[in-house]
Amino acid sequence: MGILSWILFGLIAGAIAKFIVPGKDPGGCLVTILIGIAGAMIGGFLGTHVFHFGRVERFDLRSLGIAILGAVLLLLVFRLLFRPRSPE
Repeated sequence: MGILSWILFGLIAGAIAKFIVPGKDPGGCLVTILIGIAGAMIGGFLGTHVFHFGRVERFDLRSLGIAILGAVLLLLVFRLLFRPRSPE
């Protein structure tokens, strides 16, 4: 798939990941979209090279699931790293 396809796919995966993991994200909607795109790419990389699911070359349910899992994982990591500090 081309880079524009991955961006579009990441937008969809990011929106679904945001639905799965609701709550306030640091950075707002734009950052959440970028996390979705990066998460889709990370999920595709991990699925292909680490877990040997085969190449992710087209839009199907398996590649959508991999992209959503990558986006959810990255969203959770982002929330852990950039959560607001409580005043002590």
